[in-house]
Amino acid sequence: MLIDHDMSEQMIKIQLPDGSVREVSRGTTALDVAMSISPRLAAAVVVARIRPLTTVAAGSTAADDAPSEEAMYGASATGERLVDLAAPLTEDVALELLKENDEASLRVVRHSAAHVMATAILELFPETKLGHGPATDAGFFYDVYRETPFSDEDLAAIEKRMAEVVARDEKFVREEESREKGLEDYAKQGEFMKVHFIEKFTQPGDEISLYRNGGFVDFCRGPHVPSTGRVKAFKVMSVAGAYWLGDEKNQQLQRIYGTAFYSAKELDAHFKRLEEIKARDHRVLGKQLDLFSIQEVAGAGLIFWHPKGGLIRKTMEDWMRDECIRRGYEMVYTPHIMRRELWKISGHEGFYSQNMYPPMELDDAEYRLKPMNCPGHILIYKNSPRSYRDLPVRYAELGNVYRYERSGTMHGLLRVRGFTQDDAHIFCTPGQIEDEVVACIEFAQSVLKTFGFEEFKVELSTWDPNDRKSFVGSDENWELAVSSLQNVLNRKGIPFKTIPGEAAFYGPKIDIKLVDVLGRMWQLSTVQFDFNLPARFELEYKGEDGELHRPVMVHRALFGSVERFFGVLIEHYAGAFPLWLAPVQVGLVPISSIKHMEYARAVKAKLEAAGLRVELDERNDEMKAKIRDFALQKVPFVLVMGDKEAASESVSVRTRGKGDQGSVTLEAFISRAETLLSSQSVDLG
Repeated sequence: MLIDHDMSEQMIKIQLPDGSVREVSRGTTALDVAMSISPRLAAAVVVARIRPLTTVAAGSTAADDAPSEEAMYGASATGERLVDLAAPLTEDVALELLKENDEASLRVVRHSAAHVMATAILELFPETKLGHGPATDAGFFYDVYRETPFSDEDLAAIEKRMAEVVARDEKFVREEESREKGLEDYAKQGEFMKVHFIEKFTQPGDEISLYRNGGFVDFCRGPHVPSTGRVKAFKVMSVAGAYWLGDEKNQQLQRIYGTAFYSAKELDAHFKRLEEIKARDHRVLGKQLDLFSIQEVAGAGLIFWHPKGGLIRKTMEDWMRDECIRRGYEMVYTPHIMRRELWKISGHEGFYSQNMYPPMELDDAEYRLKPMNCPGHILIYKNSPRSYRDLPVRYAELGNVYRYERSGTMHGLLRVRGFTQDDAHIFCTPGQIEDEVVACIEFAQSVLKTFGFEEFKVELSTWDPNDRKSFVGSDENWELAVSSLQNVLNRKGIPFKTIPGEAAFYGPKIDIKLVDVLGRMWQLSTVQFDFNLPARFELEYKGEDGELHRPVMVHRALFGSVERFFGVLIEHYAGAFPLWLAPVQVGLVPISSIKHMEYARAVKAKLEAAGLRVELDERNDEMKAKIRDFALQKVPFVLVMGDKEAASESVSVRTRGKGDQGSVTLEAFISRAETLLSSQSVDLG
């Protein structure tokens, strides 16, 4: 059979998720493919994910991997990317048609909702200049510049106009033009932010992409839903200030927040969840439960631990120190302030200076507050000769560090300027590195489980070899470091997502993100490989061959910071801490402040002798009021005592969340409490 080569060159191969391959004309769109399968599928699909066919391993499909974040804005390392349904396919690809049940498609809907909102804003307030409008995990926002602040009435008008834009069902059309023309047009319109983005993200000679819906056009990489009519359930939520490029010296922008879902039901569920989040806000609960405060006279981002919060902190830190010692760490302490020269040697002066406080000139030298503990631990290691027999050396410290955060970025305990890091640094031979990282991962898993977190997700942050200014070290060192961390995760059977370009300047890292009771992810635990600092500080150990060798380092923090971990704990438990963490574990309520006080004091003494933290309410007040006050403080157990209890040496037990559970002997209650404490149970039994 003769083949028409001109015809064959016009055909491409499309591999579907089931492994089947179709030959279609070059220029066929993902929507065309969907229509050829089923008109119902074509109506349901939102966006397409494609990957060059050559990158799909044997036996796998395009759906094997979760979509990468960078795929939202361009190709990932594997060439995987999201494209409009109307985009012509011009090469052999693995194609996946994403419907509403895919997380990536929801982000596309939200990105399109941001464009719908920008359309409404310009129709109502044409003097506005646009910044960018990305999708987020919770919705979307658009940064805009307008001299007049937007009011609540303006936001309501924008939402109403968005509904009109959606009803018009305007197609999202991708257009391309030269970079030079885009810069010229936007400069004429005074769109200074668009000019900046084009200059930042494109090169001379590039074509830039624009997306048009109706009369609105915006510089954008896409992709988008087919038309504005696919943006169904949305809400304009709030407006906040944001400086252009995060610099207080620049124009004050307004960031308008919104969210979008596929249905009104999902939108309603989202707002119910926001109410739950609000009820768990650690800043509100911290004040209500008298755990901590931030004092304006002292400065933003600086935490004052009150007695009850301090007691929980002590419990956390005692547990961590005991575990470190049990796992072979040695506890050390290092100064809060050190000479500037030290930070020059470490590289922080060059790579991290913007996050450090300014130097202080003293009589003998310039000093800086420490943002990290690692140089201090290195100096301790270097203070004595080391042999291979000494390694690994594991130093741990609950050390206070200080990092400069802009005044508008602080957020309760979650983002502060001074915090305590449960830091450790492990100095080891290259051959020991994987076992040490495995031990760190297992330690991190133990931390999460002990404090009540069952689910976590893992990311491996690697370097970007094209961004040499942000990273130090040779290709060989980076390949060794990245492969070591990959081997550990594979060895432990832990699924992970690779994040290119997000490594620390001195090496790759594993980030362990816990998932709380509301499904929110929190970045806390991290394990980092470092081949840079041992070289900068010329660290050595004498090997088995009698020669000097250079150790490698592992940095690890498992709480991340005591402050941030505590803030997450408050929100995870809504302030209702497990018994072993609760600042007051048992509240005592005598029915009569006169008749039953003597017995209540005797109960208090026995409970305290058993190691429980007890508070006796001796006020001459009604029993119900006392019980209510303990409930508001989320005390795990409230014991009520009257004539019957005093006569039988028993207590009437009220358990948080379960109410009155009847009377038991005091000894039985103590036994129950001791079991809960020794097991560090999350449940009250």
